Amino acid sequence: MTVYFIGAGPGAADLITVRGARTLAACHVCLYAGSLVPRELLAECPPDARLVDTAQLNLDEITAESVRAHEEGHDVARLHSGDPSVFSAVAEQMRRLDAAGVPYEVVPGVPAFAAAAASLKRELTVPTVGQTVILTRIAHRATAMPEGEDLATLGRSGALMVLHLAAKYVDRVVEELLPHYGADCPVAVVAHASRPEELILRGTLDEIAGKVKEAGVERTAVIMVGRTLGAAEFRDSHLYSAERERHAC
Repeated sequence: MTVYFIGAGPGAADLITVRGARTLAACHVCLYAGSLVPRELLAECPPDARLVDTAQLNLDEITAESVRAHEEGHDVARLHSGDPSVFSAVAEQMRRLDAAGVPYEVVPGVPAFAAAAASLKRELTVPTVGQTVILTRIAHRATAMPEGEDLATLGRSGALMVLHLAAKYVDRVVEELLPHYGADCPVAVVAHASRPEELILRGTLDEIAGKVKEAGVERTAVIMVGRTLGAAEFRDSHLYSAERERHAC
């Protein structure tokens, strides 16, 4: 058997990939985080599948469920919100499965920042304005940030910054980024991206904290800070330029 770490997408049930849906439909055990994964996705599971909500389970208990399925000869769909490659806590699960001799594969999904950018109708990398995107978070009660990855240090680049798990601490975000991005820097906060209850807040760095607090946004949101969010006057990409030399195949 195999454990499949499947990216369930940012929230909308139809944003799971075709591969993810097919894999889910073939697994007779499904582990999912009930607080984050849409219930509609569970309809893709086989009718007789064992469904386990992991929202209240610790790492040992989650691993035990996969080991049990392995011993029973069942494939496992481990549904994670967004994409497993960022802020998904799959690394420690993989390490446990390696130790237990349980094979696994990863099925990528649509990350929250991509869904947020789609809702904003913005490309995050704009020619001559910004070509770098930083995905990060801030340190609070959760795991501490490594040395050199604090916002003040990362902000020196001026790159488009996407912050996860930070809406509740928006005052700290503003305080640490203001010296590097400036008070007039465009900011967008997208809560519940792709879901019916999606909320978009736009503003500048010096005013966004007030808007976030007024809207009551504290979780399930991404904060985007950077000049590309407001870019209008920029050079066209070389990709489709008429000056680009093209050769017929």
